[in-house]
Amino acid sequence: MDSTEIWWLIIPIILLPVFFAMGWFAARVDMKTVLKHAKKVPAGFYVSLDALVDKNTGKAVHNLTEVIDQQQGSYDLSLTLGKLYRQRGENDKAIAMHKALLDSPDTVGEKRERVLYELGLNYQSAGLVDRAEHIFLELQDGNMNKQARQVLLNIYEQDRDWEKAVNEAQQLAHNEQTYQFEIAQFYCEIAQTALFKSDFQAAREHIAAALDANKKCTRANMILGDIEQKQGNFQAAIDAYSAIEKQNHAYLSMIGERLYDAYDALGKPQDGLNVLIGYMKTFPELDLVQVIYDKSLLLNGEEKANQIAIDLIRAKPDLNGMYRLLGFQMSDLNPQWKADADMMRSVIGRQLQKAVMYRCRNCHFKSQVYFWHCPACNKWETFTPNKIEV
Repeated sequence: MDSTEIWWLIIPIILLPVFFAMGWFAARVDMKTVLKHAKKVPAGFYVSLDALVDKNTGKAVHNLTEVIDQQQGSYDLSLTLGKLYRQRGENDKAIAMHKALLDSPDTVGEKRERVLYELGLNYQSAGLVDRAEHIFLELQDGNMNKQARQVLLNIYEQDRDWEKAVNEAQQLAHNEQTYQFEIAQFYCEIAQTALFKSDFQAAREHIAAALDANKKCTRANMILGDIEQKQGNFQAAIDAYSAIEKQNHAYLSMIGERLYDAYDALGKPQDGLNVLIGYMKTFPELDLVQVIYDKSLLLNGEEKANQIAIDLIRAKPDLNGMYRLLGFQMSDLNPQWKADADMMRSVIGRQLQKAVMYRCRNCHFKSQVYFWHCPACNKWETFTPNKIEV
């Protein structure tokens, strides 16, 4: 081995401490830079952050405003302050903050789109829906496309503009979330309106679109049954209503009387009654007792109607059933007990109004009225189809 080769082996060893020193120096420079910037963060920023943790938005807004004044404007902090104003219901201040940020020469590209998005939310919160819609439509071709379409979908749902809602949902659809469930409900809303206007052809077309979007859409078959019923196609109405059993049997409570009426129109009222009794025996949680009692009273008389209803209640007793059971049994009680039974029934009746309701499975909003679209969380078909004790 000559001297040249020996030097090539020795040089890296000699330079190793130099490389180590350079790395150490670079790390020290970075740490000094970090510490230097950390010291520049105003104390008011941390006070504002602490206030947000404590949910004291008023204090947070005050301190954040001071920080922005000290910093002579800051994109991120100004954006956040505007959102805080909106959260507090101070929409005019939120709009002014974000409009001022929009006028800044530094607010370009993605930054501008983000400010526009927040400004649109401000307008929506302030009830200026037309202005909000204009902004979100403008954002559909940029990086905020998805977020803008989601807000537009919400706007169209609130405005009951179902055709536009269908279009936005279709544009938003992707592998992870297809929006087919919501699209089916939108078509049902359109079909319901067409049915109300007796435009049966349009109603049928939209129901077909709803079932094409979601084959398990029980509401679509309910409306289809109503269409057939109004047009005198009673067997077709029975078929549509009966299809709900395979989709989701819990919704059979909502079409019990209509199903019976279709059988009655065909001259088969007893068959219709037997179908309802069969549903109750198979699915005791259904709320069909009153319909069964009323129809049985017409067909078979009070004694048999009472017995059928009592047997169904005993199969799955609950508060609602006890209320009805007392009513059925009142006529057989002696006068001494009748007054007490009537008092107990009144007490149960008052409790029923407070404790037995429809409830949203998503947000637990409670109501005596059934909603397909929850007014609290805006989710579709989340209400229990039968009233429950809450």
